Amino acid sequence: MIRPELSRREFLSKSTIRSVGSAAAFSTAAGWNNLLLRGQTHTTTDALPAQVAHSSRGVIATVHPLASQAGIAALERGGNAIDAIVAASLMLSVVDGHNSGLGGGCLALVRQPDGTTVAIDGREMAPQAASPEMFFRDGRPDPNLSQIGPLAAGVPGLVAALERLSQQYGQIDWKTALHLAAERAEEGFIVSQGYARVLKSSASRLRQFPSSASILLDSSGQPWRAGQTIQQRDLARTLRAISEQGSEWFYEGEFAHKAATFLASAGGLMTADDFAKYHTVQRPPIQTQYRDHSVLGFPPPSSGGVHIAQMLGMLSGYDVRSIFESSEAEGLHLLIEVMKRAMADRAYWLGDADFAKVPRGLLDLDYLRQRASSIDLSQVTEVASHGMPPRADLDLFGQQKHTTHLTAADAQGNVVAITQTVNTSFGCKMIVPGTGVVLNNEMDDFSISPGVRNAFGLVGSAANLVAPGKRPLSSMSPTLVLDTNGMPVLSCGAAGGPKIITTVLQLLVRVLDLQQPIAQAIASPRVHHQWSPDTTICEAAMPAAIVAGLEERGHHVDRIASAAVAQGITREETGELTAASDPRVESAALSL
Repeated sequence: MIRPELSRREFLSKSTIRSVGSAAAFSTAAGWNNLLLRGQTHTTTDALPAQVAHSSRGVIATVHPLASQAGIAALERGGNAIDAIVAASLMLSVVDGHNSGLGGGCLALVRQPDGTTVAIDGREMAPQAASPEMFFRDGRPDPNLSQIGPLAAGVPGLVAALERLSQQYGQIDWKTALHLAAERAEEGFIVSQGYARVLKSSASRLRQFPSSASILLDSSGQPWRAGQTIQQRDLARTLRAISEQGSEWFYEGEFAHKAATFLASAGGLMTADDFAKYHTVQRPPIQTQYRDHSVLGFPPPSSGGVHIAQMLGMLSGYDVRSIFESSEAEGLHLLIEVMKRAMADRAYWLGDADFAKVPRGLLDLDYLRQRASSIDLSQVTEVASHGMPPRADLDLFGQQKHTTHLTAADAQGNVVAITQTVNTSFGCKMIVPGTGVVLNNEMDDFSISPGVRNAFGLVGSAANLVAPGKRPLSSMSPTLVLDTNGMPVLSCGAAGGPKIITTVLQLLVRVLDLQQPIAQAIASPRVHHQWSPDTTICEAAMPAAIVAGLEERGHHVDRIASAAVAQGITREETGELTAASDPRVESAALSL
């Protein structure tokens, strides 16, 4: 296995920890906008009222107050949790376009009142003309080509997935949600501190594309500042066109032709036919047992579902609660050691299971016990490479065939967890002229060549090489947990590249093993390890004594402000729902 060297600091992302004030006084979208305009934010790692909501009727948690408000509005119109998620997702395409939007994709887990769970794959697809060679110049791979510009975009899946969710599992028409998002795009939204920081860091790349600069930069070519208003009239027209004509307008009509023409003029390969051939896929969730709970995750092309199941399997032989009670540093050390082993397997085995051989043996308990057997609770152990699961060529998944997470639940028993993305901030940095749609750069989630790192410092193998119609490997990890009666008791997920996977693991451990409330689990400082480079990441809020304990065990520690952004919901036996959003950003959890 190739393990190219990378400076520990080269792959670290930077962000700040901020949160907004109480939701109670701001029950309208205008109120939230005014709150952000006044800049009532402050640094904290404790969950504030705006990040925690309780109700037996319905709750939602998203990364943006306006999106959470849109979800609650859908519930008030008679919709269910799926309708709330669709409405919130559409609003995020307006107010959180650097993370996700109509030009991106998603993975969604839906638990229905009858106990059925479905996994809807709205991941982007590679164009039919795609090949690994498209990212090579002079015989060498050029990662910039998969991250910025016309070759970086895959065929978007979010619109098709939201329409499917609405029509198959919702209770109300999604047209009202589309129109409300359109109104917000047309009237404008107030730029938050976080959005302004992302605009500032992306400005030089956005300037390369006039259609992007004309919307995301001001008339002098400078990024919009916090407190200013961004209006997106083209995006409003797009949302209204989808409302009137459905996803056909996007995939077979005007948008598809505009996007294909624009990309071709810039040297891209995506065609109108690529849009027409896009389809969502319903996949069987991954189900694994942990303690007395069933944990449901997303199958490939998500790597998260597989590796969360792997890590839980490795932890099942340990008394995790007792270890954490004895020493927080020792408990986190244990989590880091299982992270390393799972992420080593990710680098070699994982890809789109419709194209690559992804062994089900990765979840074999005997295999996971063997992987965990080399863990030493007193010191770091080297993980040289991936493991060799049983029946690696015979028992396979799928042979039958920058990011945000949001989650909602209702009184009927519907629970939905959806993670959606355009990949890095503002995707490939290109907006299709006349549409307001930011295109993703998900082609960077393929391995453009074995051993070449992507924007998140991840390496891959032939299993995740570019191929026509293939879906790139994803770290998105929407997760549901059921009790012994099959009732959903936890929904969670996160945003943050590979840190998604390790964040979800820590949420599960803190809620299921350590019995922490969901708000505390989300707010607690996090660690991360992705095997290569061999670096342990600790959030700045991690107490110095715990960091010292990790270093004493041999960890090479780097500190960053924030390791992923998470949302979660728990359900008590009484039916009481608690939603918590992440205080690391200007997020909101609201209730009906």
